[in-house]
Amino acid sequence: MRLDHILHLGVKELWSLARDPIMLVLIAYAFTLDVYSAATGVPDTLHKAPIAIVDEDKSPLSDRIVSAFQPPWFLPARMVTREEMDARMDAGLDTFALDIPPRFQEDVLAGRSPAIQLNVDATRMSQAFNGSGYVQMIVNGEVQTFLRHYRADPRPPVDLAFRVRFNPNLSRFWFMSVVRLIDEVTMLAMILTGAALIRERERGTVEHLLVMPVTPFEIMTSKVWSMGLVVLAACAFSLVFVVRGVLAVPIQGSIALFLCGAALHLFATTSLAIFLATYARTMPQFALLLILILLPLLALAGGLTPRESMPGGVQSLMLGAPTTHFVMLAQDILYRGAGIEVVWRPFLALGLIGSVLFGTALARFRKTLGTMA
Repeated sequence: MRLDHILHLGVKELWSLARDPIMLVLIAYAFTLDVYSAATGVPDTLHKAPIAIVDEDKSPLSDRIVSAFQPPWFLPARMVTREEMDARMDAGLDTFALDIPPRFQEDVLAGRSPAIQLNVDATRMSQAFNGSGYVQMIVNGEVQTFLRHYRADPRPPVDLAFRVRFNPNLSRFWFMSVVRLIDEVTMLAMILTGAALIRERERGTVEHLLVMPVTPFEIMTSKVWSMGLVVLAACAFSLVFVVRGVLAVPIQGSIALFLCGAALHLFATTSLAIFLATYARTMPQFALLLILILLPLLALAGGLTPRESMPGGVQSLMLGAPTTHFVMLAQDILYRGAGIEVVWRPFLALGLIGSVLFGTALARFRKTLGTMA
């Protein structure tokens, strides 16, 4: 093995990537717009939901309820009649329509339990699912506050004091931006590395490499470090300027420590990509193989769904996947501010998995070059 061969072959891969505008656009989009859109595009929490209210009571209590629906959960309530309520919902103008009946305040003060009709547009599923609970909470809160002026304040026997850590506002984009960044690192590492090897085969430059004084280890290592370096640099840029800068997500831990873990993850995933590329003759074949491997790696890694909620067999199987340990260390470092004394186990696991994948891919790569020779 000669380090200068590995260096020059890696630089050749970087120049080859620089002359591929499609791949450059893919990298730029994945680590900027895609991360941003994933964090902000489809919120699962209620945000500026349109609501219409029919106030048939015209009482101080109904006025309190109407004024309680304010941003950021709801748009300011629009006052409509009963006839307009159904028409507006049929036209898709309102997600929620609240009908406060006549003599509502009188019934509340008399100790009765009057019913308020809430119409929900279930076609807006993300808002409808959570919004009904928000509406009920707001109405109940205003009624209880109103009744305190007339009755004693009944206190529950147990009062739970909530403390939300690591994401105090429960902001979805704090969580989704990092999750998407983790997914992009895995996906781009496998795409770029696999494409680099298949590009050599399609252009016939593999035969040129076979007659040069370079070994399969040097060829494979050059592709691993060059494509890994590109993804690592893009990841660092996205984390600093998109996640922390544009989205204003507070990063709790060391970015340098996270990038070290990302480098180990890239060592494993680029090796896996080369292993898959040795079985594919063209990019379409590699893309089909990538779908079969990449989707389970991302879906079952624990980024979106906690591993504890998965079946025991899946949990055990995914311990052999590099994405599982990368998600662990990324969440520990970026969310909780953990140091190496906490995340050394995922680091060790990534090193072992990467070594096994690199050795397996190298053996397969040598066999493939031998058949071509």
